[in-house]
Amino acid sequence: MQDMCNKCIDGAVADLEEKGWSRASVKVIGVTNQRETAVAWSRKTGKPLCRAIVWDDSRTRSLVASFERKLDNEGIEVNGQYHSGTEGVHALKELTGLPLSTYFSAIKLRWMLDNWEDVRTAHEQDDLLFGTVESWIAYNLTGGKNGGLHISEVTNASRTLLLNIKTLKWDPTLLKFFGFKESILPRLVSTSEVYGEIASGSLKGVPIGGLVGDQQGALVGNKCLKQGEAKCTYGTGAFLLFCTGDDIVFSGHGLLSTVAYQAGPNAKPVYALEGAIAVAGSAIKWLRDSMVLIKSAEQINELAASVPTTGGVYFVTAFSGLLAPYWDPNATGLLIGMTSYTTPAHIARATLEANAFQTRAVIDSMKLDSRAELKHLKVDGGMTNGEVAMEILADVGGFDVVRPEMRESTALGSALLAGSAIGLFGWDITKPETLAKVNTAGSKTFAPQSPEQARDKQWRGWQRAVERSRKWEQED
Repeated sequence: MQDMCNKCIDGAVADLEEKGWSRASVKVIGVTNQRETAVAWSRKTGKPLCRAIVWDDSRTRSLVASFERKLDNEGIEVNGQYHSGTEGVHALKELTGLPLSTYFSAIKLRWMLDNWEDVRTAHEQDDLLFGTVESWIAYNLTGGKNGGLHISEVTNASRTLLLNIKTLKWDPTLLKFFGFKESILPRLVSTSEVYGEIASGSLKGVPIGGLVGDQQGALVGNKCLKQGEAKCTYGTGAFLLFCTGDDIVFSGHGLLSTVAYQAGPNAKPVYALEGAIAVAGSAIKWLRDSMVLIKSAEQINELAASVPTTGGVYFVTAFSGLLAPYWDPNATGLLIGMTSYTTPAHIARATLEANAFQTRAVIDSMKLDSRAELKHLKVDGGMTNGEVAMEILADVGGFDVVRPEMRESTALGSALLAGSAIGLFGWDITKPETLAKVNTAGSKTFAPQSPEQARDKQWRGWQRAVERSRKWEQED
């Protein structure tokens, strides 16, 4: 992995120098990553003990069910007292901000321990190191088995089901509940500070100044740093974060409470509500690769625009269950409302509408939890390149959609956090005004066009379709 990191950096530096810049101009680097993807490796060798399990892998569904039963029957111990049933669910959420789900890293690590002998043996012999992807990259960049740092940044740690979201410390209660030794865990660090230096390669000696989960990186990149500001990133999945400032807002409507960022080791954490949608761009890929309805991802916008409506078709894209706000691992994909007149164009439009409906479901929950209206939604990610997709999002959602010209928001957020750690260009994440000159290339706003009555009718149809997809794989 260390060689792969260096090879990637070498390529980037070569491109930089081709454009007339010196490698000496790189003052600090930031790292951003898939958050819940879990990695297990050996303390002695520095090598992985099994393949990583990525964030949307649902093989742990039966394991989640077993922990739900444990929570129901045995409960979870908090301050010397066991809480079971509904109280147990509430206690877990109070500690972590999260529900039990295949989504989070602790469940994936437990699966590794139960199914990979090398991981289990390393755990028993105190040879196991665990981390999410930023932890694994930082370890390798700073030397790997030869003194590499075993650290984890708080936005990533807050997605493991092992971090106490109030204290920002690993919680012994949670380690006991899942059956993990404390020795496997990385040292916790903030989102913006100098952690160490790159140990080898083209950028040897350059400090690493920012680590951040990809969706929180996009929040910072969109400069949604104040309470009430929101963004959604549309990639393989879609992730909507609503900044709640210093307050932890515990959702009663199916959302996650998460750390948005911590601007330094002594800074107060900033929190967010999040709604995660498992399938967004991956549904378009499915239309292209599996159904062969389109030849390229870009073509979906043209095909969807060729019809004014879906002709009554709804597509619930629950390929790996439904995440927020439904949290149903047993839901499956569903195309409903088809007739003999249904065409590929109707299905293409229904695919884009599915993304918009799920976004609306998350935003409606956020309004209920935060008691605030959303003035507009900032967006980024590959799906936002499509004009039709954005028009449908605004129309179905009933809110303005603001798309910046420069949409690599995750990478930008990572750079801002790293720069802030060394005061580069005067950037200070705790003072948003210092970022005023960042990403000022302009934006385009998409406003709703449909009458509210038509929008509400569509919404009721979507809710009916979702109900039909739910619990489909649940055993009798």
